[in-house]
Amino acid sequence: MQAEARRSAEVTHNHPEGVRGAEATAVAVYLARTGRHKDEIRESIEASFGYDLRRRLDDIRPSYKFDESCQGTVPPAIIAFLESQDYEDAIRKAISLGGDADTLACITGGIAEAFYGGVPAAIAERALGLLDEHLRKVTLAFCERYPLRRPNL
Repeated sequence: MQAEARRSAEVTHNHPEGVRGAEATAVAVYLARTGRHKDEIRESIEASFGYDLRRRLDDIRPSYKFDESCQGTVPPAIIAFLESQDYEDAIRKAISLGGDADTLACITGGIAEAFYGGVPAAIAERALGLLDEHLRKVTLAFCERYPLRRPNL
């Protein structure tokens, strides 16, 4: 899984830290999909990637600004997931940081989707409705091929 994340990220992220951030995100999604609890996810990412995930969003938010680096984006995105109560709450928390909000929300959302057992139907229907036919088919095929397990609440 990390090797695949590395291969994918090396094409789009021309920096070792970018690749490391992609690997950390992939590990977090994998752990979430396989039923690990938030404490286990936090501890694993901290131990494997050296990210400080003990900070709080309330402490990060006042000074947070756009940061294109993975070190400045991936840890806050994971923290937004760790502090969340459900999928929508995770996305709202990520966006509340500002800065590179779309990237933060994508990272947070991927982990939250895996952890909470999917995207809520109303959000999923709206998002699928915005995709062209090809992307909708790809997305639905992926969801069918890799169904989510029961949420680990």
